Amino acid sequence: MVTLAVVGAGSRGTSYARHAVGTGQARVVAVADPVPGRRDRFPGAVPYGDWRELAALPRQADAVIIATQDRDHVEPAVRFAELGYDVLLEKPMAVSEEDCRRIVAAADGSGAIFAVCHVMRYTPYTRALKAMLDAGRIGEIVSVQHLEPVGWWHQAHSYVRGNWRRADESSFMLLAKSCHDLDWLLHLTGRNVTRVSSFGGLHHFRPENRPAGAAARCLDCAVEESCPYSARRIYLPLAGRDEWPLSVLTDDVSEAGVLDALRTGPYGRCVYDCDNDVVDHQVVNMEFEGGATAVFTMTGFTPAVHRQTRIFGTRGSIDGDGERLTVHDFLTGRSETVDTRPPGDATAGGGHGGGDAGLVDAFVTAVRTRDRASILSSPSESLHSHLIAWAAERSRLNGEIVSLG
Repeated sequence: MVTLAVVGAGSRGTSYARHAVGTGQARVVAVADPVPGRRDRFPGAVPYGDWRELAALPRQADAVIIATQDRDHVEPAVRFAELGYDVLLEKPMAVSEEDCRRIVAAADGSGAIFAVCHVMRYTPYTRALKAMLDAGRIGEIVSVQHLEPVGWWHQAHSYVRGNWRRADESSFMLLAKSCHDLDWLLHLTGRNVTRVSSFGGLHHFRPENRPAGAAARCLDCAVEESCPYSARRIYLPLAGRDEWPLSVLTDDVSEAGVLDALRTGPYGRCVYDCDNDVVDHQVVNMEFEGGATAVFTMTGFTPAVHRQTRIFGTRGSIDGDGERLTVHDFLTGRSETVDTRPPGDATAGGGHGGGDAGLVDAFVTAVRTRDRASILSSPSESLHSHLIAWAAERSRLNGEIVSLG
């Protein structure tokens, strides 16, 4: 039985830990979080108000799940690796290149089982797609089109009202959200990126787009019924469910608790009256080693659905929507559709299309067997996906093509 410590028992940390316990191969023995209600989510685990209290002790568990806020990853990740814990680290690794390199050095130096939560690598859909590509079904990859449809309400929830709305408090959008996708493209192509250009900005969620008559809070707003981003419409129908996204607003998920959170907390604010500054749309152009190219689009103006991808090869192409893969063979002229539909949906609440469960199962298996084969990304690979994000952001801000060494 693998023993786990949870550092950061918010939405992601709780979800990963519950998946681990659900495998029947792990149990949570310690939890560190400053919020008492979150520590109570793991009965029988020793509670700590701060991760440093846990780190001051001899090793208390086989492995640690680190899911603190983005800017608080580096110190616990480095320290627990040094203490001999195996580490499952929520993405992004950290919010600066220097801190990411510190984490990689600590992971490599400790010999720990170490995985960044790039959950997209672990979905049934990705496994099927990767197998097709590795088998040469479409020949050599020449170009890729990839879309991340963040979802209109998810954009408003996390990146306008929520914890990732400001680059100075968390990180810029591409690193906070889309390092998943950059890592996934590396995984599919098996090649590093050499050059990047990018365009985008904060187009819609700005004070000048505030409707006439709108109030500072949705509960007080005379035009709320005509606004697709109404917090009342997004959150109240979820009352009673202790799950994401409602669990981020309040520990009291009753209707009264949700109304109180919307009345007093950040998630009840008008989306045109927040202090957000991260982009709501961005495109990234990438050139890979060997000359293949990819264009990645992140946009908040979609339903919250699976990513959509088109991969163009020398012998065929593949169209994918996160659930089904359609392979077009240039030689035979035939098309084949493969259904990879997993339980759950594309959101965090739905387990990222099976990715959350796949990742956690792989990590627990690696810790239990001491075999890293089930972990699909190394620390250095995770670092490269983060470096692409920084290169793209420099390009977006400075209007330049950025080369990666």
